[in-house]
Amino acid sequence: MSDNTKTIKGRTGDWEIVMGLEIHAQVASKAKLFSGAAVGFGAGPNEQVSLVDAGFPGMLPTLNKHCVEQAVKTGLGLRAQINRRSQFDRKNYFYPDLPTGYQISQLYYPIVGEGVVEVEAEDGSFFNVGIERLHLEQDAGKLIHDLSPTESYVDLNRAGTALMEIVSRPDLRTPDEAVAYVKKIRTILIYLGTCDGDMEKGNLRADVNVSVCRAGNYDKFKETGDFSYLGTRCEIKNVNSFRFISQAIQYEARRQIEILEDGGSITQETRLYDPTAGETRSMRSKEEAQDYRYFPDPDLLPLDLEEAWIAEIKASLPELPDDKRKRLMGDYGLSQYDAIVLISEQAKADYFEAAAKGRDAKLVSNWVTNEVSARLAAEGKDFSENPLPAAHVAQLVELIETNVISSKIAKEVFDHVWNGEGSPAEVVEKHGLKQVTDTGAIEKAVDEIIAANPDKAGAVAEKPQAIGWFVGQVMKATGGKANPAAVNDILKAKLGL
Repeated sequence: MSDNTKTIKGRTGDWEIVMGLEIHAQVASKAKLFSGAAVGFGAGPNEQVSLVDAGFPGMLPTLNKHCVEQAVKTGLGLRAQINRRSQFDRKNYFYPDLPTGYQISQLYYPIVGEGVVEVEAEDGSFFNVGIERLHLEQDAGKLIHDLSPTESYVDLNRAGTALMEIVSRPDLRTPDEAVAYVKKIRTILIYLGTCDGDMEKGNLRADVNVSVCRAGNYDKFKETGDFSYLGTRCEIKNVNSFRFISQAIQYEARRQIEILEDGGSITQETRLYDPTAGETRSMRSKEEAQDYRYFPDPDLLPLDLEEAWIAEIKASLPELPDDKRKRLMGDYGLSQYDAIVLISEQAKADYFEAAAKGRDAKLVSNWVTNEVSARLAAEGKDFSENPLPAAHVAQLVELIETNVISSKIAKEVFDHVWNGEGSPAEVVEKHGLKQVTDTGAIEKAVDEIIAANPDKAGAVAEKPQAIGWFVGQVMKATGGKANPAAVNDILKAKLGL
């Protein structure tokens, strides 16, 4: 199965995959959703737990206004409907890391309603994914099973941490689309500053709902809105990397197709993806809303938001990825591809703009997305940890533009600059890397090489592409510093081309 085709061949005909995703994003906040306990990575077990989080009798939740603001900001960033009135509900279930016996969530009246996100596909095309809702809820604690052969340990540091659950419509059709969608949501959240997007720490994870149907049925579902055209879905819980999302979908779609082609039926259930075995495994049968006995939380009033406050948050929004992409294309004449690569990280786009002032934007973009990005990736750093000042890239490009150095020599200059030897201009001076534009010196080298290779010089008239050999020899003779354009011109004149 290819990653980007919308149909999969089975033994008995073609099938289509249909997916909807629920992204759980941890709200960037110093305190929890309903208590003043700290939120942070790396604290010792149960060091960040208030009496509210631990479910002590009589402890009442107090809503964290900052978390509400972050949810509204995210809703606006997803171009979604902000609901002036929302309500918190209790979702009742028993689990050892849930001391109260219920999770406070939002089922009936979420804080954010419908929206739409434009996603870039690998091939440069765009597709839209509908957002059904975004609601706030608290996280549960964590069970640790590998510290003892006979006991499980409970760490409640995460209990009560604010999460935003972003639920998409079943608009995703291939593993590639699902990955591109999660990447886009992650980028938007990071731009907004509402979630740090750190998947390794579990601050962003996805539940992937996968179903398969016969080819052609998805179009019928789109026309009628009738879900009976789609297959029974299985939910793969808590997938926390782009690679695993793609692998889990591919495995799960194949598994369902095989069952259906053998005459079986799909059970609606919750499954886990095991990356080591590369397979999904049944975790529990899928519960319906009534299994959780949802009801409005009696300790929390409905949440009423003022229009003026929403307008204030909207006015404070940063430039979002889609707007930035369009602006970079307009202001700097960049291709769509280059703009998409630059906006993938906010810090990368900012760095590019700082370096591109008054310079050849395409050239700056190439250096930022190729050389600088490659060095950072090799050192396992993000763009925000980039040690190289943007002014150095600007100066390097200026030296190429003004013919002080050639593009080839620029790579050598860049190595020295990256290793902390100073600015590009200082490195060129120190290592004597200035391009030879003195035509006399170049002519001398050309004459010597032609004199030493009369047979090759004679053959050039028959085979003009053989001039490349001479260019190489002249560059070697001048230590790579000759201006390539000048070398070409002089050779053509001397060889009668």
